Amino acid sequence: MSVNSAIDRIEVSVFRHRGFVVALFALLTCFLVFQASQIRLDAAFTKNIPLNHEYMKTYLKHREQFGGANNVLISVCHQEGDIFNEEFFTALKGVHDQLFFIPGVNRTQVQSLFSPSTRFVEVVEDGFAGGPVVPADFQANEKGLATVKSNIEKAGIVGRIVADDYSCAMVKATLLENHPQTGEKLDSLALAQTLEQDVRKPFEKGNITVHIIGFTKMVGDVADGAKGVVTFFVVAIVITSIMVFLFSRSIALTVLPIACSLVAVVWQMGLLSSLGFGLDPMSILVPFLVFAIGVSHGVQMINAIGKRVAEGHSTKAAAQFSFRTLIIPGVAALLSDTVGFITLLSIDIGIIRELAITASLGVAVIIFTNLLLLPVVISYLDVSKHNQDKQKTTDNWSVMANFSKPGPAKLILLVTVILFTLGFYQSQNLKIGELHAGAPALHEHSRYNQDTFLITDRYAISVDYMSVIVETTDNACTDARVLETMDAFQWQMENVQGVQSAVSLASVMKVINAGYYEGNLKWRIISPNQYALAQALSNIPSSTGLLNNECSVMPVILFLADHKAETIERVVSKAKQAIAELNNDVVTFKLASGPIGVMAATNEAVEEAQLPMMLYVYGAVILLCLISFRSVRATISVVVPLYVVSTLAQWLMTVLDIGLTVSTLPVIALGVGIGVDYGIYILSTMSVKLREGYQLHEAYKQALYERGSAVLFTGITLAIGVSTWFFSDLKFQVDMGILLTFMFLVNMLAALTVLPAIACFLWKNQK
Repeated sequence: MSVNSAIDRIEVSVFRHRGFVVALFALLTCFLVFQASQIRLDAAFTKNIPLNHEYMKTYLKHREQFGGANNVLISVCHQEGDIFNEEFFTALKGVHDQLFFIPGVNRTQVQSLFSPSTRFVEVVEDGFAGGPVVPADFQANEKGLATVKSNIEKAGIVGRIVADDYSCAMVKATLLENHPQTGEKLDSLALAQTLEQDVRKPFEKGNITVHIIGFTKMVGDVADGAKGVVTFFVVAIVITSIMVFLFSRSIALTVLPIACSLVAVVWQMGLLSSLGFGLDPMSILVPFLVFAIGVSHGVQMINAIGKRVAEGHSTKAAAQFSFRTLIIPGVAALLSDTVGFITLLSIDIGIIRELAITASLGVAVIIFTNLLLLPVVISYLDVSKHNQDKQKTTDNWSVMANFSKPGPAKLILLVTVILFTLGFYQSQNLKIGELHAGAPALHEHSRYNQDTFLITDRYAISVDYMSVIVETTDNACTDARVLETMDAFQWQMENVQGVQSAVSLASVMKVINAGYYEGNLKWRIISPNQYALAQALSNIPSSTGLLNNECSVMPVILFLADHKAETIERVVSKAKQAIAELNNDVVTFKLASGPIGVMAATNEAVEEAQLPMMLYVYGAVILLCLISFRSVRATISVVVPLYVVSTLAQWLMTVLDIGLTVSTLPVIALGVGIGVDYGIYILSTMSVKLREGYQLHEAYKQALYERGSAVLFTGITLAIGVSTWFFSDLKFQVDMGILLTFMFLVNMLAALTVLPAIACFLWKNQK
C-alpha cells in the first residue's frame, strides 16, 4: 500500500466517523484532565547531577561520612556591632535547635558554635587543654560572652564558623537523601518552605538578620519564581489569540486552534502524571512551548482550510483536503521536533532527561490534537466568511519570490557564508558552565544571591568548595608517607589561581604538631615519628569531617574564589595533573565531592553530550527529511539554514555571556527541532509544484502563496510569546527566552530567504 493510499483511507475513516472521533477525544481529555490534576512538582537534588559520572560515584560513595553537596548554610548576623550580646546568642541557639529538629536534616552533621564538635584546643603548662567553644553552662552575660570569644579565637574558627569581622556566625547542615520518617525522597520544595517559615521568619527581627543558602533553598526560590510561568502562559494565550484573530479574521478559526493546543497541553500533563513523572522548575516551561508549537501547526491548518473555502469549497471538503495535504509535512515536522527532544536523553542528567520526556510527549500529542482533531471539528462549522486581501499578499510574495533567482540568491548566500564564518569562529569561545557569580538560575538582585554574596564577603571560606577524596589503607592517619603525599597535593592546589585556601587532615596535624613546641613554625611539619602523629591525631575527632572512623578515607577541601566555568576548569585540570603525579599503590586521590565537584561533573557531562546531541538532532532531521521528501536536494535546502542559525545562536551566547549549561543546552535542540517546521512546510509545497512541472521560481512563489503567511505568522507569534520571558524572575528563563526568540525568528527568516537561495542552485536545470 502506498503512502498516499494509506492517507486516503485514514482521511475517509476519520471524516466518515467524525462524531465518534470527537467523542473519543472528549473522553480521553476528561480522563487526562483528572490525571493532570494529580501532577506534582519534583525538584530532587539527584535529578540535577550526572549520577553515572566518575566524580559523582565518588561523591555518592562518601556522602554519608563527609557530607555531600546538598548542604544548608545559615548565617545569623547582628546589624549593629559584633555578635557578643544576648540578643544574638539567643537567636543563634534558636536557629541551631530549629534546624537540628527539621526532618531531613542529618543531625550528626549540624555544626555551629553550639555544636559539641565545635571545640578549641590550647597549650597549657601540663600540655593541651580544650573543650566545646560554648560551654555546657554558658550564660549570655559579660563573663560567659568573654569566655566564648576567647574560645573562638583559640579554636581557629574565625572565617569558617564566625565571620571575619565578628558580625555573623554560621549554622551548617547536610541534608539526607530520603525523609527519615516516610522513607520517600526528600521534598526539596517543602523543606525550602520550612526553612523560610520556621527558621528565617521567627528569628529575623530586631537587629538580627538570617541568610540562608544551599541547593534546597535555591531550588525553593527557583520554584517560587517558576510560579510566574503561569502568568506568562496566560499572557501568551492572550497574545497568541489576538495574533491568530488578526491572521484569520474569524472568531471560530481563532478559538479552535487555541483550544486544540490547550488540549495538547492537558494531554501532555496527564500523560506525565500517568507515567509517574512530576514537573521541575525547568520542565515547567515546556507546556508553554507545546502550546506554541500546537498553535503554529494549527495556523497552518486553518490557513489551508481558509484558502480552500475562499476558493468556493465547502468547509468539510476544505478540511478533508487540508488534512490530506498537511498530514505528511505536519507529521514529519512534529516527528522532527519529537526526535530532536528525545536526543536529550543522551545527556546523563535527570532534569534534562525528564525535560526530553516532557517535551517529546507534548509534541507527539499535537499530531492528534492539531492535525487530526482540529480539521474534524472545523468541518462542522461554516467559515465561508473567511477571506484575505489577496492582491496585497500576492504583491508581497511576488517580491519575496525573487530570492529564488540567481542574482538575489548569490547575494543571500554570500551574506550567509560571511555570517556563518563569523559565527563559527566566535562560537569557539563558548564556555561550558556558569559565567556569573551566585546562583545562575536567579538574578543577581535576588534574596538568595544577596545572601550568597554576604556570606562570601564576611567569611574567609567560600561557599564554592570541592573535596578531593583520598582513599588509602586503614589507620593511614599515622603514616607519614600518606600525610606527606596529601600535604604535597594540598600545597600544589593552594598555588592554583582561583583556589582561596585549602584544609586537610595533614595541614591540621601540622598546626597541632607545632603547638607541642610552643607554636614554633619550624615544627609545623608532618612528623616522621608515628607516636608524635598519633598524639596530634588524638585532638582531631572524625566529627570534624577530615577523616573517617577507620582513618582510611580523608578529604582535601579546596575553597574556590567562585564557580565560574574557567575557574572550575582550571582547578580540575591542575588537580588531575597533581593526581597523576602523586597517586601510588597506597594513596589514591579521587575527584570530587562538594558543590564544585557537582558542577565540574555537570560541566563535563554537558561538554561530552554537546556534540553527540547535535549529531543525533541533525541526524534525525536529515533522516526524516529524506523519508518525507525522498530528495537529497530538498534535505540540504532544509538542513543547511538550520545549521547556520544554530551556529549564530552559539555566537549570540558568547556575546551575551551565556554559558552552555543544563538549562541552555536543551535550547539548541529545541531551536533546531522547532525551526525545521518552517522549512518543511515551505518545501513540501515547493516539491509538489516542482513535480507538477513548475520552474523553481514559480514553485517557490506558489509555496509562498500557500504557506508563506502561516510561516511568517507562526515565527513572529512564537517569538513574541517567548520574548515575554525576558521579564521573568528566573535568570535561566530569561536566557532561554532570549535564545528561543532569536532561533524562532531567524529560523523563520532563513526558511524564507536562505532555503530558496540554496534551492536556486540545487534545482538549477529544473524545467
